Amino acid sequence: MILASAPIWTLLASVLAVLCYVLPALAPQRLGDGQTRRLLWLACGFHALSLLGNFAPPLRFGFAPALSATAWLVLTAYLVESQFYPQLRGRWALGGLGALTVVLAWLFPGNALHVQASPWLPLHWALGLSAYGMFGAAVIHAWMMTRTERNIRLGQEADSGLPLLTLEKLTFRFVSAGFMLLTATLVAGALFGETLYGQGRGQWRWDHKTIFALLSWLTFAVLLVGRSQWGWRGRRAVRVLY
Repeated sequence: MILASAPIWTLLASVLAVLCYVLPALAPQRLGDGQTRRLLWLACGFHALSLLGNFAPPLRFGFAPALSATAWLVLTAYLVESQFYPQLRGRWALGGLGALTVVLAWLFPGNALHVQASPWLPLHWALGLSAYGMFGAAVIHAWMMTRTERNIRLGQEADSGLPLLTLEKLTFRFVSAGFMLLTATLVAGALFGETLYGQGRGQWRWDHKTIFALLSWLTFAVLLVGRSQWGWRGRRAVRVLY
């Protein structure tokens, strides 16, 4: 059974995380902003505990834990941001996203790492996942930008809770942070691959991971240069980000 190898405390943390995520998602109108925020903070705490189960021997990694960690970073960034912008909305969608990724990570915990892998490898992953998390937060803000712009054109009240220019500024802050983290990830993988993955397993290879990582880096570099040099904003910038 897939779940048999995971520590029992990660199951408890996962169940509590899902419950705390689902309540704001299913009953957004019945809970006040303060209650919703506290539940999401609790959910993020239990979510983090469930992710720590992947670091219990044997160390595991796979698509679902990566997706879960990325969602956790996005939600944590959102909650920190909501302390400064309490009018920020979209908690029901993020709660649903968090619950889904926790369940996926529990069902598909990934494969055990090679025995030669370095203890520093999780730090390399953390850099990459942090980059994904920042880009994920940027995409969510871009989605809110698109909805806000559409509502403005229709003469309706913006449903994001923030002005359009503020959303744009926040979007590119997350893009810049993600770009720096992705750069650090690529540099670490290129210079210290053998140290991280073990002898004979860390050489530079033109596989799908390398190609897509470089294409991602190039795309975000073009987006940041386009914004600073040619003033890309609004729909054009959002299209490149997507």
